[in-house]
Amino acid sequence: MIDFLVIGGGIAGLSAAARLSAHGSVCVLEAEDALGYHSSGRSAALFEPSYGVGSTLTLSQASAAFFHDSESGYLSPRGLLLVGGHDQRANFEQECRDLSMTPLTVQQAQGMVPILNPDTVGYTAFHGEAWDIDTDLLLQDFAKQVRASGGQVLPRHKVEGISRTKSGWQVHAGEVFDARILLNAAGAWVDEIAGLAGIAPIGITPYRRSMARLPAPGGLDLRNWPMMFGVGESWYAKPDAGALIVSPSEVDPTTPHDAYADDMVLAEGLARYEERVTEPVTRVISNWAGLRSFVPDKNLVLGPDPDDTSYIWVAAQGGYGFQTAPAASQLVADLVCGLTSDLDQGTIAALSPERLRT
Repeated sequence: MIDFLVIGGGIAGLSAAARLSAHGSVCVLEAEDALGYHSSGRSAALFEPSYGVGSTLTLSQASAAFFHDSESGYLSPRGLLLVGGHDQRANFEQECRDLSMTPLTVQQAQGMVPILNPDTVGYTAFHGEAWDIDTDLLLQDFAKQVRASGGQVLPRHKVEGISRTKSGWQVHAGEVFDARILLNAAGAWVDEIAGLAGIAPIGITPYRRSMARLPAPGGLDLRNWPMMFGVGESWYAKPDAGALIVSPSEVDPTTPHDAYADDMVLAEGLARYEERVTEPVTRVISNWAGLRSFVPDKNLVLGPDPDDTSYIWVAAQGGYGFQTAPAASQLVADLVCGLTSDLDQGTIAALSPERLRT
């Protein structure tokens, strides 16, 4: 009998499993060959604690100490540059306030990103409190923590059946697992897993987001460039291993699947990026897409299901899974183990699955 059986080997499942490994036996089941294969492996990997709805901001800010105090080097400086056109002043000013950004002159911004086009860029602002996250290191460290406590992390174990037992749950995933507590951290597939378990869905919707990897514009050294956001989140660009990844930042609803980029949407997003810079896009090295899964109110869903408290949701991370993982996973462990959380009751209520059943 396993104490905590976690379905899903992305950042949500692995972080929750690591926190719970101090309180009992843990096993993580991942359907794919590798951990973090879907959304976690296709993240923009930025820690920006001023980004998201209210409860997400609280979780991100509560995660800051974990990231900054760690000796593992999960964070490295990046910064965030907001880029707006001449006709976007009102929206630019609102986003500056929302993200606590400092306005710059276009010339100052060109000192950071020399390819900005002053003919089409009218407004810029900068926020230094944004860092790259070493997402693979974070995933692997959480997995190591589970294994160091005697737990298991099992890829290639797709869940095919779930049944309720007198003592907990029985899960069929190539072999049979019996567990006292079941955690659903299956990303875009959480409602499908809930259906197998006979639990009411939470109304998850996956949204596709496409990305392209471009050669360094003009052959420039991008290492110290900030991440760039277009006003209205109409595109973003971020240095990555000597190249530049550019996304149209689309929010297109879809179904749970191994996502791939939409060529037309990607081309339109690259055109929006290209409009703000002086270097044309002449070649795409590669492209891909990820799924960002939300419930209607855009808050994460963390905690016991109101109809069965042995069934735990770790779901709806959207695009915030990595930056909220330290605090979100601690909240899950506190709720499961009956411990007092450091988070305020309003935030806990905003994250609770119970809100979706009223």
